[in-house]
Amino acid sequence: LRSRRPASINAVVTEDPTACSPAALSTILWKQRQLLDLLQFKLEEERLLLANGPAKWVAHATREVEMVVDKLRQAELARAATVAGLAGRLGLPADATLQALADTVEAPWQEIFASHRQAFLQATDEISRLAETSRELATSQRDATRQAINWLAGRSDEPPVTYGASGSAERRRAAHLLFNEAL
Repeated sequence: LRSRRPASINAVVTEDPTACSPAALSTILWKQRQLLDLLQFKLEEERLLLANGPAKWVAHATREVEMVVDKLRQAELARAATVAGLAGRLGLPADATLQALADTVEAPWQEIFASHRQAFLQATDEISRLAETSRELATSQRDATRQAINWLAGRSDEPPVTYGASGSAERRRAAHLLFNEAL
């Protein structure tokens, strides 16, 4: 049995002429925007779990982020194939940008593509910010855990930062901490 997958992007765009229309591209772009919204939500979930716990759910949140990213990759392949076909019809290179397509297509697609482009730029900025915040939180938690383990194991004289009764961070020796080394 032969695979039904096309050998290349060019095969996709020549199979169905409506697959490379402005409407088909706009549909794909809407799907990508929805996936980007979902990615923002999943990154926000991950950030909240990293910041406030419980830590046991962080791995699940991270896996969900990866699943959305995988769906975005698949949608990107469909978008690239459709752009290649539409760009060919418009006399543009197969890897034409959304801006180049917006500058070339007829109304009302110019405004629609420009709107998609603006939404993608905003979503990309927000996703970058959320991903960076999550990275920073994960790094600080890893460092705090390492510091606490080193202190408990006697590899560090400086106690880890903990929270006092008022909720403020403080670094103090835990005089009440008993540790049975025989265990």
